[in-house]
Amino acid sequence: MGCAPSIHVSQSGVVYCRDSDESNSPRPSSFSHQQQHTHLIRSTDITEAGPSSTGGVGPTQVGRKDRRGTISIEAETQTSRSTAEMRGATKELNFGPMKVTMPPIQIMLVFAKEDAQSDGFWWAADRGGYKCNIVRNPTAALECFLEKSHDVIIIDRRHSKSFDADALCRSIRATRPSEHTVIVAVTKKSQSDKEEPSILPLLNAGFNKRYVENPNTGACLNELIQLEHGDVRLHHKLRTANAVFAALDSVSDAIEITSNDHEIQYVNPAYERLTGYTSEEIIGKSTNGPTKSDKNKQEILDTMYSQLKKGKMWEGTFYTRRKNGDALMQCVYVTPVIGHGGKVRHHVFVRQGANLSQTVATSDFNQLEKYKGVELPNDTIYGFPRRGSIDFRGLRRGSIDIRSLSSEQGGVLNRRQSMARIHSMTIEAPITKVINIINAAQENSPITVVQALDRVLEILRTTELYSPQLNPQQVKEEDQVTSDYVGGLMSNKGSGEQGINPRRKFSGSDVTLSKATHHHLPSTPPSNQHQVPPHVEAVLESSGHWDFNVIELEKASGKRPLVYLGMSIFRRFNVPEFLGVSESVILSWLQVIESNYHSTNPYHNSTHASDVLHATAYFLERDRLKSCLEPADEVAALIAAVVHDVDHPGRTNSFLCNAGSDLALLYNDVAVLESHHSALAFQLTTKDDRCNIFKELERDDYRQIRQTVIDMVLATEMVRHFEHLSKFVNSIKPAMKDTDDGSSMHSGGRGTPDSSSTTAALTTPENRTLIKRMLIKCADISNPARPLSLCKEWAKRIAEEYCSQTDEEKRRGLPVVMPVFDRNTLSVSKSQVSFIDYFVVDMFDAWDTFADCPDVTTHLQNNYKYWKQEEEKEKEKKEKDKK
Repeated sequence: MGCAPSIHVSQSGVVYCRDSDESNSPRPSSFSHQQQHTHLIRSTDITEAGPSSTGGVGPTQVGRKDRRGTISIEAETQTSRSTAEMRGATKELNFGPMKVTMPPIQIMLVFAKEDAQSDGFWWAADRGGYKCNIVRNPTAALECFLEKSHDVIIIDRRHSKSFDADALCRSIRATRPSEHTVIVAVTKKSQSDKEEPSILPLLNAGFNKRYVENPNTGACLNELIQLEHGDVRLHHKLRTANAVFAALDSVSDAIEITSNDHEIQYVNPAYERLTGYTSEEIIGKSTNGPTKSDKNKQEILDTMYSQLKKGKMWEGTFYTRRKNGDALMQCVYVTPVIGHGGKVRHHVFVRQGANLSQTVATSDFNQLEKYKGVELPNDTIYGFPRRGSIDFRGLRRGSIDIRSLSSEQGGVLNRRQSMARIHSMTIEAPITKVINIINAAQENSPITVVQALDRVLEILRTTELYSPQLNPQQVKEEDQVTSDYVGGLMSNKGSGEQGINPRRKFSGSDVTLSKATHHHLPSTPPSNQHQVPPHVEAVLESSGHWDFNVIELEKASGKRPLVYLGMSIFRRFNVPEFLGVSESVILSWLQVIESNYHSTNPYHNSTHASDVLHATAYFLERDRLKSCLEPADEVAALIAAVVHDVDHPGRTNSFLCNAGSDLALLYNDVAVLESHHSALAFQLTTKDDRCNIFKELERDDYRQIRQTVIDMVLATEMVRHFEHLSKFVNSIKPAMKDTDDGSSMHSGGRGTPDSSSTTAALTTPENRTLIKRMLIKCADISNPARPLSLCKEWAKRIAEEYCSQTDEEKRRGLPVVMPVFDRNTLSVSKSQVSFIDYFVVDMFDAWDTFADCPDVTTHLQNNYKYWKQEEEKEKEKKEKDKK
């Protein structure tokens, strides 16, 4: 017949197309064929034909395309349409809460020539009611696929000479419609004596499945049915997700979807407009990345993620950092998405649109104005109920949900409606947010939990949240030393009890303090050359080590250790260059400061200041602190260490308050000495240009250093010891979780470089402030962590100073602040054990975890063992004396 193509129409109405020169190809034997010549035409140009002479059924579509002499054919059954109609043209699927309609699947067969396998799939498609097209070459396959977007493509991979099946699969996968198409490779049967070939090359080429050749129509139909109910159905659901994303793209609220490990997976255009970041810039990043704002308190984040882990929704105010650096506060709803295994797999953040925020704020404050001046129950705020005065979801419908303000018979609202959460307020104390969260948690809690949370609320409403309280009834007799010692150090104000004479008049003359007019200033400028005696220089050689002996420096320098050690350390840290002044100015300043320390004090003198300065410099040289602090922080820390106890009278704050000293009156009994130290330090510095180390600084730089110095000096007050320690642990530990796997603040990761995210978290202004406070606190009470000889010397000195205070208190009839330091009953070892147990151990454990100071903690452990042994010896001696 030559090369003319022919069309065979089966009695069942199947239109099967092939080239005339392929008449010897295998085909179903049960069908008779009638040859008809036809023109080469496109399938889109053909209309439905009338009944054929053979079976009364004509072809619905016949299309053939000639490409350089190669004829490819595409055909479709008419009976497949009628069969699909009988079985139901569409199927309904559930995609979450969404009802999805699934049309009959479309199949494309890519076989270079007709054979039993192609016929098997063809008749399987007919029996299954699937639309089917068959093509002969890759070009026709691509064109047909781009036109019809088939659900399933079956490619013959048995004969590599006809065309490259893998290359065709890759070409199809390169097109966008193929994202939801299942591609099957037909492969040859492997010989039984050979190992089964790997499927990886097929998967790498883009195939989804492999079908080992089996021309049986039933086997082919089973394969198509499995594909329909498995892969095809799944891909159809995924296609439907485009509608969901289209909806998300059109809403005004900013939507962010993250994984359960806080990696951003999707943001909508509203989110892009809100933050200024494009989806390409933000997707794949952590939620702790570019958009994280430092204004979000860690307690809020911990509460939010705790709720989400439980599968509960969280809502509240949240800050988002925009690309321009601004922090934007919004109302945020966060919903956990439960996935495989019943676990939370995603988090959906819905940030309220900007226009809505403005509406809420206006409405909210209008409501506040409405109730101003109205007498309301004591446990309400402007009469708003606790569970949120405004329902933001209601606002989306144009309504505001203000709960009833009417009181019950007693005129008091129910306890569970006592507080308001006004989301739009831009000024809200953190403690208020905590109380609101607890109030909300009480709503659906058992009565036992409600009662426990009521107790928590009572504690939170006190003013001394971070000050531990020793219950006298629970203090054992042998622990009375600890109670007295700790009570004396933690007390800030004077006592009106314990032997005080109420008729006694107090005045500033009762306490010996340097008057401002008597503060020493050098009469002549010092020499530009600071000559260090050789024996002093020899002592200073070890100043870079923790075992540095400052007592030896005190002796070598004639009780002027601060000037020599200060110059050495300030040079090492390039302080003169940073401040822009000469070394002579630094020297003059150190001389002025040291001259205002009282050398008559056994403990609080310039040697103690030198000891604290040395510890500060040692800590500043730790790797972690180098990465966290800036040069300005280092300079401010060194200055704070030098001045932190200047003009100390050798008496505690409680003594000054009880004695009614001028300083106590001046500073209202609050942080009396610490306020005096910082104020006097700046007075002495700025009073004379010859010792003004700040004179070359710009105004803003000076204010920054001044603020840091004041804050660090005030942090040395023991009354707020546990507040600073608690804030440090609770803020720094979460910031280090990424590096240390969350097991401890620094477990298993000592000395290892921090990740960029961890360094960024540690270098926030808030965290740097906490680090600097803890730095000077550890330096200030580092005596128990010094080598044993130094530790014993410092213990003797502090005991002598405190005993001297007790002597004066008894002599003047003042309350005895620390009865443990009575010369007749003093136990230095017991006082040291108590001080280390209560103040030192936890703080240095946290500090070592952060800064990695093994030498410090080793000395601390050894010294503690020594004092415990001495304490046991004293007990044994007392018992022997009793006998």
